[in-house]
Amino acid sequence: MNVSLTPKLDRWISNKVKEGKYQTASEVVREALRLLAEREERRKLELDRLRREVDIGLQDIRRRKVSALDMKQIKAEVRKELAAGKLRQVG
Repeated sequence: MNVSLTPKLDRWISNKVKEGKYQTASEVVREALRLLAEREERRKLELDRLRREVDIGLQDIRRRKVSALDMKQIKAEVRKELAAGKLRQVG
């Protein structure tokens, strides 16, 4: 198999070999492809999880097991959990 790389990627791969992190350019490419495959698998698993969660939510709606959102209550609960260290503030 032949692969065409941009000059930038070619230099990057060469630098990894020169740094001694890999013995050959092929090792660099194999590692990159392995990481790409792992990332795609994680994304697939996360998408599957999200679909299951949506299905559960839709079933709850059909069964009328939902209630209106009370934003004041939600904010109060989040603040309480932040204060207790159960959540980490983002941003």
